[in-house]
Amino acid sequence: MPPWSMISPASRGIGFALARRVLQTTNAPVVATARKDLDKTKERLLEGLKIDEARLRVLRLDVTDESTIADAAATCKEHFKPGDHRLQLAFFVPGLLFPEKSPGQIDAKDALLTFQTNTLGPMLMIKHFSQFLPKKSAQSEEDEVLMQGLPFAASMAIMSARVGSISDNKLGGWYSYRASKAGVNQVVKTFDNHLRTASGDKALAVALHPGTVKTEFSKEFWGGVKKEKLFEKDWVAGRLVDVVRQVGVDGRGKCWDWDGKEVPS
Repeated sequence: MPPWSMISPASRGIGFALARRVLQTTNAPVVATARKDLDKTKERLLEGLKIDEARLRVLRLDVTDESTIADAAATCKEHFKPGDHRLQLAFFVPGLLFPEKSPGQIDAKDALLTFQTNTLGPMLMIKHFSQFLPKKSAQSEEDEVLMQGLPFAASMAIMSARVGSISDNKLGGWYSYRASKAGVNQVVKTFDNHLRTASGDKALAVALHPGTVKTEFSKEFWGGVKKEKLFEKDWVAGRLVDVVRQVGVDGRGKCWDWDGKEVPS
């Protein structure tokens, strides 16, 4: 079964860098998503890359709107029929942060949107895109050219954060963000348990912690981070792709940081 990859969302930040990294280091088709400006997003993703532009398809998808997720999955099904193709590498990386410093700063609408984006969004992505992962019974010969740069086992990676670790929580604060990312870790573990049965060693799920990255998402927090711990997004994208390739089935169901170290739950 020919492989393909997916990065969602990919219009900016880490998702944008991940999509370019996957395009540069692999040969298989890539699906990227954005909420708007699809043509502009595709143009920016391809800028300066010496690759076949036909490899990249950009679809509209908003993780807070399940109908767009379903529509994107339906489009992918037309091009990558489950059983004939397999989703070999997927990064689901939506993120939203309202940094509540005290209980009094918790806003119900903001907290709800945080969970809808950070936790429910990836959960719905799993719902609609798990069909593209290989089943345990799948039989196929590997295409060495198309598999270049991809993990041996089909891998679905979801963005978490170290602050989602309950045992590592020494400072408090960031109530909705911490809780939403702790939820991501539980979703990943639960989904990976499903894949153990459905796919065996052919597919797995992991969570990722990218560190503090120089993007608009984290800009207001740069001042409190040591220079050597503030990472460029292109560098982090390379590290995360490498981590997913390296952890394999032995690291399934866990959260891993940019340095390949396990983040405790």
